[in-house]
Amino acid sequence: MKKIALNIAFLLLISSPVLLAQQEDPGWVLEQMHAGWQPRDSQGELVFKNKLWILGGWFNSNEAPPRDVWNSTNGKHWQLVTQQAPWLHSDLAMQVVFKNKMWMMGGWYNGRLPGHSASNQVWSSKDGAQWKLEAHRAAWSARAAAALVVFKGKLWLMGGTENYYFGDHTSLKNDVWYSSDGRNWKQATEAAEWSPRAYHQAAVLNGKIYLFGGGNYVPEYVAKNDVWSSDDGIHWTKVCEVAPWHERIWFSSVVYRNRIWILGGWSGNPYKNWQDAWYSENGKDWQQYPSAPVWKERHELSAFVFKDKIWIAGGMTPPLINDVWSLQLPAGW
Repeated sequence: MKKIALNIAFLLLISSPVLLAQQEDPGWVLEQMHAGWQPRDSQGELVFKNKLWILGGWFNSNEAPPRDVWNSTNGKHWQLVTQQAPWLHSDLAMQVVFKNKMWMMGGWYNGRLPGHSASNQVWSSKDGAQWKLEAHRAAWSARAAAALVVFKGKLWLMGGTENYYFGDHTSLKNDVWYSSDGRNWKQATEAAEWSPRAYHQAAVLNGKIYLFGGGNYVPEYVAKNDVWSSDDGIHWTKVCEVAPWHERIWFSSVVYRNRIWILGGWSGNPYKNWQDAWYSENGKDWQQYPSAPVWKERHELSAFVFKDKIWIAGGMTPPLINDVWSLQLPAGW
């Protein structure tokens, strides 16, 4: 009987998803040390027509942001689609796939140079080469580093900053806007229950929008690790006051295997980039992925879900980098 009991206990242990991940996890795989696109951060990233896409980004604060578009079918080999897309504000812009098009909106232009500005333009493309200006001035104020998701058949834009390098706390927003066509926008709420912020992330899971992290960079650093949810975009509930992952800005997020994941980022206290991965099924209970990432700590990295894998690409370590990594969890995880 004792032997049977031990066997049953062993079977229960090895059937645990976390233990399976620990035992069978192949870990992160380096797909490409140096992708074809120039090292950068704050770029747009999408999965569209069975390809990974990289859009614009940031090289430094003393030149205009790049306007190039790249794609890849495998993360290893990258193709230049266009060197000069018509949009200008590709630093900390917002992007999403919606109605079988790539969408890019908002963002920052010209770093700290004269003529710098935020945008409330909305662009769409079916191929990454030809872009259509859907809205020259959307109803929401010009901004960068907002959160953007598709929820209940509409685009939803949340928060952001109107003045990246030169603003104060009044530049931060906690408004919520939605659109069914990318051109006509309506305000769901002028002031959501979560505090005004930028550099945060949002995800859709189990019929809700989750919004988490972010804060402010200059002139005063503020960062959060709270989590909020909404089933209508108007009314928000605090799911988690203080998540176990360290407060941060400039991190990335995906939804993979019915879990919200956060990856990397930066905080000012302590002053460091992060090299961790956390996941949650409900926004309240978080676990750190047990296999430590082998990629270098970084912020403003790209994150994708593609071919049943999490992918990351580029970001600032420093220096700026253009490597590509993937992670595929075991079946049944």
